Amino acid sequence: MIDITKLYCATDTTGDPLRYGVKNGESHGHPHPTEHKSHEVPKSALERRPVVVWNMTRRCNLACIHCYTDSSSRDYPDELTTEEAKLMLKDLADFRVPAVLFSGGEPLLRHDFFEVAEYAAGLGLRLTLSTNGTTITLPVAQRLKDTGFSYVGISLDGIGPTNDVFRGKTGAFDWAVRGIKNCMKVGQKVGLRLTLTRHNVEDLDGIFDFIEEAGIQRACFYHLVYSGRGRGISSDDLTHSETRSALDTILRRTEDFTRRGLHKDILTVDNHVDGVYLYLKLLDKDTEIAKDVRRLLEWNGGGANSSGVGIANIDFLGEVHADQFWQDYSFGNVKNRPFSEIWMDTTDPLMSGLKNRTPLLKGRCASCQFLKMCGGSFRVRALRVYNDPWAPDPACYLSDEEVGIQPTETLLTSP
Repeated sequence: MIDITKLYCATDTTGDPLRYGVKNGESHGHPHPTEHKSHEVPKSALERRPVVVWNMTRRCNLACIHCYTDSSSRDYPDELTTEEAKLMLKDLADFRVPAVLFSGGEPLLRHDFFEVAEYAAGLGLRLTLSTNGTTITLPVAQRLKDTGFSYVGISLDGIGPTNDVFRGKTGAFDWAVRGIKNCMKVGQKVGLRLTLTRHNVEDLDGIFDFIEEAGIQRACFYHLVYSGRGRGISSDDLTHSETRSALDTILRRTEDFTRRGLHKDILTVDNHVDGVYLYLKLLDKDTEIAKDVRRLLEWNGGGANSSGVGIANIDFLGEVHADQFWQDYSFGNVKNRPFSEIWMDTTDPLMSGLKNRTPLLKGRCASCQFLKMCGGSFRVRALRVYNDPWAPDPACYLSDEEVGIQPTETLLTSP
């Protein structure tokens, strides 16, 4: 994640210790008035325990065209039982993971959702939820709040009909907005999650208008990853120039929110190049702030400390993956071994490589002057395009000149 609010607009958020190794107020940031409880500061980004995305069920009531789990509205066999889930959660608590993200499919369709959520909260785990929001009635929102979810992320992919086409069901937008409003009514922190595609990028300003009008506190803009049903829609991905334009809009509107005292936490996800792009923009505005931002980004390490290090995935069956988009490769199953053992076992060549990936990177990534900031970005995207997890991330939208590579060098180091 690239925290635009923190890095570009100098406002502290609860994620600063985990992402950038600083307590609130230690860097150039100013305290965010809606934030109360921060994460602990890890010794280094490489030593962080992973945030665990748990796909607790594959079942879903929608049919999103970019769904990385290829979920449908039906039962799937062999998902973790209640007792298996509790054993897994106890291990995560003992392993001291910083947070568990309940995801799906649609997690609220799991029959024992609140039973396992309340159990996890009782273990002291920090809980977040990724949901399509369509089933969040007022009583459900209140129970989420009472259970102790620190954050509920509701997925939208455009305004009105644009969202419904993307989500595969008429009315999905209105139901999701109802879910957002119900969370806000009970004081549950809630935010918007949106995947940037050609379906919605032209309406980014409208989406920011919606964020302001609805009083939404947080928004995460995801870059497309080619997994699940998303493998077949690469034509819907943004071009490099469209991505730059989208980032310009996100930076401009986040800065406007901050200037007007509207406290919104705006982040981009799944492309660490955004941090470098933001840094280059800051160089033209304030070199001292840019210098501080570079220090924070280099501490974070970008992709070098993400999949396989600071982010993990446990799927519906209990299989452990480097991230939620890499479910075609498993390191083991929590039904057979604890997650903590699987995660620290580097006898698997891929796990070993992910935990020390920079020497393995090829092409533009290996030669980039900002490697310490970006860390090679997203490895599974390189795998999908080049069939090589150490190839350059094809979503890098910086020019050779910007990353310090000569044209002849590009030819020599291409994958």
